Amino acid sequence: MTSTSGPSETSDFICYIAPGWAPRIRAASSKRDWMDAAPESFPYRCPPLAIANSHGWEILSPCGFEVSWNGGSAPEDVTIRAAEGVAHEIPVALFGLGTFTIHVQGLFRTPPGWNLYVSGPPNSAKDGVAPLTGVVETDWSPYSFTMNWRLTRPDHSVRFEENEPIAHIFPVERGVVDKMRARVAPLSDNPELEKGFTNWSRSRDAFQAHVAANPPEKPADKWQKLYYRGLTPEGRCPVADHQGKLHVQEFANAPAIPETDDAVSPPRSGNQDALRQAQWKIAKYEWLLEALERQRALTATGTSIFRCRDVPPDDFLEHFYALGRPVVLTGLIDGWSALHRWTPQYLRERIGAAMVECQTRRNGNARFELDKEAHAARIPFNAFIDAISAAEGNDLYLTAFNSRANGEALAPLEMDIGRIDSLLDHPEGSSGGMIWIGPGGTFTPLHHDLTNNLLVQVAGRKQVILLPPADTPNLHNDVHVFSAISDVFDPALDRVCYPQIDALRKYEIILEPGEALFLPLGWWHQVRSLDFSISMTFTNFRWPNEGYRGHPVAP
Repeated sequence: MTSTSGPSETSDFICYIAPGWAPRIRAASSKRDWMDAAPESFPYRCPPLAIANSHGWEILSPCGFEVSWNGGSAPEDVTIRAAEGVAHEIPVALFGLGTFTIHVQGLFRTPPGWNLYVSGPPNSAKDGVAPLTGVVETDWSPYSFTMNWRLTRPDHSVRFEENEPIAHIFPVERGVVDKMRARVAPLSDNPELEKGFTNWSRSRDAFQAHVAANPPEKPADKWQKLYYRGLTPEGRCPVADHQGKLHVQEFANAPAIPETDDAVSPPRSGNQDALRQAQWKIAKYEWLLEALERQRALTATGTSIFRCRDVPPDDFLEHFYALGRPVVLTGLIDGWSALHRWTPQYLRERIGAAMVECQTRRNGNARFELDKEAHAARIPFNAFIDAISAAEGNDLYLTAFNSRANGEALAPLEMDIGRIDSLLDHPEGSSGGMIWIGPGGTFTPLHHDLTNNLLVQVAGRKQVILLPPADTPNLHNDVHVFSAISDVFDPALDRVCYPQIDALRKYEIILEPGEALFLPLGWWHQVRSLDFSISMTFTNFRWPNEGYRGHPVAP
């Protein structure tokens, strides 16, 4: 049911302030402490909870205070004690029956026909007190309103901190509820809905039985995610505006919220308008990424990573390269002698004691990839091969970062490397590839590249975990192309800091010898060697591959 008088994308929701007023108001957060503290942050697997949490704006307490009630019915039976030094905006007891009132400094205006729903922060219980809910006609009223709470336990003190949310507001269309015709009907009256429910019930039972019999290692695999992705049991999205998260805009020109030791306030800046504009842009980009990913997920093709053999160049360009879609390609290097020759013994004999640069002493530094320059060292190649043949682990690894320094030393291996003319533009006299050599257990932490890459597996196996660019907002990209999350499967990962980790879209690829993985620009990935491994990466595609141009420099 819709209304032609409802707000459009350009409608305004305004908070007017009188001289001396400074309402503390901000866009509501989807976070809740109890949801963060739950095992595996399980409540976040219920999108309706997170949507409700962030569905509107929060009004924050102007001061810290404590309130208690002796159980009587009179207003004076409620005692309110403000923090030391606070003289204004202190809550008052007006109604009796254990209630107290907080005045809101603002006259809110909604578009014609829209009210304001005022209540406490949703899904955020507070011991001994409950919020009272009101609906205010803010499209015409020249009166301010108050936020009221009711104490539920006599002789129990309740504390509110300064800048703690004390009200949650959002516009609601007037007259819609009482115009709706409410009725109860048998499910069979809606055959399409009944079919969908039946299919879901069966798939749910089958999924739970499978999980019970085969407990998943990954927490994200413990739930179906159909509602989260906006999909019916048949795998289609019946609506175009399914929301997995909200991005509510901040109030423009709002007074800055004072910072306190007890509450987290929005960032402050000398130019609040510019800050809010930047926040809006970030929210817009996150919305767009998520919406496009949901649209891509409407088909199995959009959410699958295929293994393909003998893909013609034009088909690769049209279906994978241009679309930025990963694919495992087989048969590309069937004719390379490296595929059969490159063993530790062969490499040792071929390169001998030539000095090579590699990454060393990585185990003692969690930032080994960021500090790779400091970990670069030169050693004889035969000593390097002996060391990685003797023990697995992540301490010693010859990587693409070392390629420029190793061109001359590893040149004898070029005779074993063929060409991939269907996809690559090889430079004269060289394959143009960068070599990775290491033992089982080497690990490259979560990151994305600034170019399209072709990862060719020559010897051994590698596990590659892929995440789409749409998950970038939840991957805490803190330095250059790296995530603050090194390993998305790390059991010690702090779910409080990273509550969305289990909801990320992860694709696992086991890359076998002779296979190549097309890694598009912007796709996040982490890589672990399962055996002694030799890989090559190529960026010299036949088509433009200059995504790195214009990448912003971190402040």
